[in-house]
Amino acid sequence: MEQDLRVTAAYPPVTKTPITPMALKSDLADAARRWDAYFAGEIIDRPIVCVTAPRQDAQPSDGPVGTNYYGRVHLDLAEIARRQVRAVEGTYYGGEAMPSVWLSFGPDEAAVFCGAELGWSDGSGDTNWSIPCIDDWSFAPPIALDPANPLYTRILELYAAAADAAQGKATMGMLDLHTNMDLVSGLRGPQRLCMDLIDEPEAIDRAMRQARAAFPALWDAVWRAGRLSEVGYAPYTTLQCDFCCMMSPPMFRRWVLPALEEEAAIVGNVVYHWDGPGALVHTADLIASKGLHTLSYVPGDGRGGHSAYIDLFKRVQAGGKAVQVWGPQEEVKLIHRELRPDRAQYHTWAASQAEADALLDWFVRNT
Repeated sequence: MEQDLRVTAAYPPVTKTPITPMALKSDLADAARRWDAYFAGEIIDRPIVCVTAPRQDAQPSDGPVGTNYYGRVHLDLAEIARRQVRAVEGTYYGGEAMPSVWLSFGPDEAAVFCGAELGWSDGSGDTNWSIPCIDDWSFAPPIALDPANPLYTRILELYAAAADAAQGKATMGMLDLHTNMDLVSGLRGPQRLCMDLIDEPEAIDRAMRQARAAFPALWDAVWRAGRLSEVGYAPYTTLQCDFCCMMSPPMFRRWVLPALEEEAAIVGNVVYHWDGPGALVHTADLIASKGLHTLSYVPGDGRGGHSAYIDLFKRVQAGGKAVQVWGPQEEVKLIHRELRPDRAQYHTWAASQAEADALLDWFVRNT
């Protein structure tokens, strides 16, 4: 019998928004109270509203270098941390928006930390990918974090540097957690993995047990390196499985859903990144899932804004889940009139602090 490779984190889930003094968020205590009410299924006087705007008295921006994937992989760590904090200092965080630094190396970084290489292209913009390293499951080493991997050691060093720079100004964001089946896909390659689901299901059983064991190990390492309990952590964690758009519902229930629910039990407040129309086949399972508090549907390019998916959001809310809504102010106002306020969070932007504050007042008057 295969050994059960799952492990349990040695600390409780993140279920409360941490309150640490932050110079850039004078209303932090109120925002934390609203986030905690939201995840408890309650509402104060309006839904969660995260609205950002340029800060008028901010120093000139350093530009994207240092805040994008390429800069984080290649620049001096202290310089990256400085530029991240400079970007935060230039932003007004209205409502429940939180000053946060985000330090991910890219969507497939978990696979890179487990042995894949990071791929780049001059024509790909600010993105990258993993170069698969598993050619044959029969000879593949166990999926696990490689403590000697240079990018893995670098991400932990970057979190430590950013924690020093951000303390008192911003919370710490988590990595781009393409774990569970996305981790396996990054190591094997999505095309070959699609065939493996049919031809070698026992190998996938084994790979997923190993991938699930890697998650709490990665979470714990980042949590400790970045001193997240001390510096402060974002109000929620985003979990996802983009590969699921290529899986049938029975496959999703066999391999992915248990892993997501296990991850959710570790991290606490969860928003599930629900990516693309191909993933809609799993709607019923996601609504019935345990621990995935909020579903954040991403339609994809050319498929309209969130106002085109109000019926989907209503179905999600009727099933007991909350929804995350993105869009310009007029669009989120329109959607707010249609949805339950206690099961929705809205993310938008404004041209000024005054405009952002006016939007918050509008939500109070219209809730």
